[in-house]
Amino acid sequence: MPAYLLLLVALLSRVLPHPDWLNFTAVGGMLLYFGARRSWREMIAPLAALMATDYFLTVYSYHYAFAWQSYLPTWGWYVAAMVLGHILLHAKTSFTRVTAGVVLGPTSFFVVSNFAAWLTMGMYPKTAGGLATCMAAGLPFYRNDVLSTAIVAGVMFGVPVLVRRMSGVHAGELAAR
Repeated sequence: MPAYLLLLVALLSRVLPHPDWLNFTAVGGMLLYFGARRSWREMIAPLAALMATDYFLTVYSYHYAFAWQSYLPTWGWYVAAMVLGHILLHAKTSFTRVTAGVVLGPTSFFVVSNFAAWLTMGMYPKTAGGLATCMAAGLPFYRNDVLSTAIVAGVMFGVPVLVRRMSGVHAGELAAR
């Protein structure tokens, strides 16, 4: 149940109006959590929901024609982020593993999405300098992606640990009385 509630939060964080400077979405953290806590078959729901959200945002919010081929790198990354969550966090969850997911998830999206933009959009020259300019233009988004992924993953993986520890302390105190 928490994974599906987090999916709803992630979708809303993408479609609800917010100031440009905020650029906070719960997508990265949700994908890591979904990969860690759900079965492979259940990973279809967030993928389909995010694909539908991409369509909605492109057509109705940004008013562009939708070209599904342009989204293949993004959709591939959605799957890869869930696989990363499964590999890193399914069998064992630790602070180090969550931190690795928080770093690897947004970093891989930054590299994939900016490389795809450089390669296909025609906004930057097809030179090393053009690629560097494209990557530099994505840095503010990368920073916010790391922060939002860290917050979401920290809450989703950290709160249950805190609750278990606090309930264990209270149970121990009660037993001592």
